[in-house]
Amino acid sequence: MFETLQDNLMSAIRTLRGRGKLTESNMREGLDLVRQSLLEADVSFPVVKEFMARVSEQALGERVMKLLDPTEQLVKIVHEELVALMGPVDHSLHLKQKSPGSLSILMLCGLQGSGKTTTCGKLAGRLVKAGHKPMLVAADLQRPAAIDQLETLGRTLGIAVYTDRVNKDPVQVCRDAAAKAKHSECDILILDTAGRLHIDDELMRQLVRIESQLQPDQVYFVVDAMTGQDAVNSAKAFNEALELDGVILTKLDGDARGGAALSVKQITGVPIKFIGTGETLEALEEFHPDRMAGRILGMGDMLSLIEQATEKLDKEAMEKHQERLLRGEFTLDDFRAQMSQAKRLGSFSKLLSFIPGMGQIGKMMGDMNVDADDEMRKVGGIIDSMTPEERRNPKIIDQNRRRRIAAGAGVQPHQINELIKSFTPMAEMMKAMSGMGGRDKMKAIQQLTQQMSNNPTGRIETQKIGTGKRLTTKEKELARKKKEKELRKLKKQGKKK
Repeated sequence: MFETLQDNLMSAIRTLRGRGKLTESNMREGLDLVRQSLLEADVSFPVVKEFMARVSEQALGERVMKLLDPTEQLVKIVHEELVALMGPVDHSLHLKQKSPGSLSILMLCGLQGSGKTTTCGKLAGRLVKAGHKPMLVAADLQRPAAIDQLETLGRTLGIAVYTDRVNKDPVQVCRDAAAKAKHSECDILILDTAGRLHIDDELMRQLVRIESQLQPDQVYFVVDAMTGQDAVNSAKAFNEALELDGVILTKLDGDARGGAALSVKQITGVPIKFIGTGETLEALEEFHPDRMAGRILGMGDMLSLIEQATEKLDKEAMEKHQERLLRGEFTLDDFRAQMSQAKRLGSFSKLLSFIPGMGQIGKMMGDMNVDADDEMRKVGGIIDSMTPEERRNPKIIDQNRRRRIAAGAGVQPHQINELIKSFTPMAEMMKAMSGMGGRDKMKAIQQLTQQMSNNPTGRIETQKIGTGKRLTTKEKELARKKKEKELRKLKKQGKKK
């Protein structure tokens, strides 16, 4: 998401580094590149003009010019202005307090193909997790497939879906659904209204009638982020008719250029409340301007990663793993379990995008991002083909065992050797870290992160990043000695503790 914008912005800022003393002239040159980056990302021209006026006023100020590292200050200014451009955001759904007969109504609208019906299901899933009992309403009578899709989503989530395939009046369908919801103890009604391929008077009149008679607590406009400025124009038209409470941007897991996210709040005054980041029902996240600005500027988004980890990872399994580490135990079973946990958070390249400074590594790897995920699956297959004793003690794996494991995993015997060679120093490092204090652990993690930045798949001896070129025997030996030196240092730190 926003890869082109991120690349261009960081390239613009990098042009200012290494210039020695920054002057107003070369600072203006850098700002012109920032302006160009935003326009290429399909950000609205009036928004770019106002944004750059604020950034320029601060970036060309005397206080910034005298700073020791003005480029860092420029990044800070751009970050703050990006946050201001997209925020603030109130994530509350403003639901009515639970009481007998109370019913909160959420109305979702948008054009066809925006992902509106799927978003209804995602929003309902969030509400179910929060302890609510929502009901979905199939008010899109223009597209019969939308009714079928909503019923499928309801079955998947285990929630009620109100449909009426005979009535052709969507307003009456919504009223009937509200009456049924009150009698079925549902506390939230989610209206999936009709869409069109484009904005027309008939669509708007229909939506205005629904809003007028149902009086929804919140009205959300669902829009495809891939449509760029068309998304902003559509949001503006819908807001003029319905007074929107928020925007939900979908398909941000694709190659969206970012123009819609950066423009919609400034143009319409309506904040982006949620973003869709995938096809699954869990792939709906709250939109945080500060976190998004950080990701755009390559600062990562550790808070979102931690939130996803808290929600998706098996807490009990993680605690057991921590206990084993404290005892200095780390086997191939532990390694396999950790890989399985990591897969729950998404692809390898997606994880890198959340970590500060690691997003660029994913880009440097290019197509190897896919290879890294394949590599993890291959490693899992190799470990699964081992006996429990072999996973506990890989040193017992001789030539015959290697052949058996390779046949079971569908790989070559030499790949078993590569896994064991990569795992052994990792296990020793994990054991050494078990005896360290917090500060030394952080140093060790930084060293491990540095190794990952050189090769995230862990195969330091066998492959160079981005080239696929195998290392020479001399290069392998140098890499091995360097790793052994780092391990001796870590062990020494552990003994001191």
